[in-house]
Amino acid sequence: MRAVVIRVSRAALTADGASRGEMGKGLLVLLGVGGSDTRREATYLAEKCAALRIFEDENGKMNKSLADVGGSMMVVSNFTLYADCSRGRRPDFFHAAKPDIAVPLYEFFLEEIRRLQVPCISGVFGADMQIDHVNDGPVTLIMDTDQMLGKGNAQ
Repeated sequence: MRAVVIRVSRAALTADGASRGEMGKGLLVLLGVGGSDTRREATYLAEKCAALRIFEDENGKMNKSLADVGGSMMVVSNFTLYADCSRGRRPDFFHAAKPDIAVPLYEFFLEEIRRLQVPCISGVFGADMQIDHVNDGPVTLIMDTDQMLGKGNAQ
C-alpha cells in the first residue's frame, strides 16, 4: 500500500457532487492499494498513520500525534499512486490493485482507522472526488509498505 499523508489545518471532501464532510486539524491520507497487498499492509499502515508524531509541540518540534492534538483523518482512495511514468507520456497503472482486491482493502483500512478510535471522513471508492485542503507546514509524507515492511519490490 502507498499513502501520501498530508498534515492539514482544514479539509473538505465532495464525492460525485455530494459533501462527505469537513474537518479541522488532522491528516489527509491519499491511499493506493497495490496488487499484492493484504490486510497485513492495511493494518500496518493504518497504525502507522494514526500514530505519526508530525504535529508541533509547545517547543515547535514535530512531537505530537493525531490523538494528542484532537485531530481527524480524511482517507481518500487514489489508485494513481501506483502510476508508472517511466515509459512514454501516459501513465501505466499495472501495479494498482483491481477493484475486487482494492475495495475490500480500502474498506478494511477504514475499519482499522476506526478501530484505533480516530475520527474519520472517507471518500467513495471510484467516485469523482474533489478535496479542498490547506497543507499545514507544508508537511507531506510518502509511505510505502513495500519499503517499510522490507518487501523490496516497490514500484
